[in-house]
Amino acid sequence: MTKEEVQSKLKRNIPKDTEEYIKKFPQEVQNLLEEIRKTIKEMAPGAEEKISYGMPTFTFNGKNLVHFAAYKNHIGFYPTPSGIEKFKKEISVYEWSKGAVKFPLGDPVPFDLIREIVAFRVKENLENAKIKKK
Repeated sequence: MTKEEVQSKLKRNIPKDTEEYIKKFPQEVQNLLEEIRKTIKEMAPGAEEKISYGMPTFTFNGKNLVHFAAYKNHIGFYPTPSGIEKFKKEISVYEWSKGAVKFPLGDPVPFDLIREIVAFRVKENLENAKIKKK
C-alpha cells in the first residue's frame, strides 16, 4: 500500500463531526456521549465543536478547551494538563494521566466534576487570552 493510500484510508475513518463520531457507538454509550456533550455546551456557551485527534473537541477563543472519546471500557476526558492538575484530588478515584482521565463504562459518569473542570478551563482560557492581548 502506498503512503497516499494509507493516508486516504486513515482519513476515511475519521468522523466529519461529533454527531458522526457518536453514532459509531452502541446506544448506551451514545447516550453518555450526548450527555457529556450537552454538559460541556452548558458550561461553555459559545464554544465551538470540531473533531481533533479523531475525537470530539470543544474550542474556545480558538484554543482547545476539552476533548472526549469513547473506548471499549471507558470514556476518556481530556481537559489538558492544567485541568488534570487543578482537579487531581477529585479525579484520584479514577485512572488518570498528565492530560486525561478515564471514566469506566458501567460506573456513573461524574457530570458535576465535568462541569467544574469545563468551567475552570473556560476561565483559564479567558485569562490566557487577556494576558496574550497585553
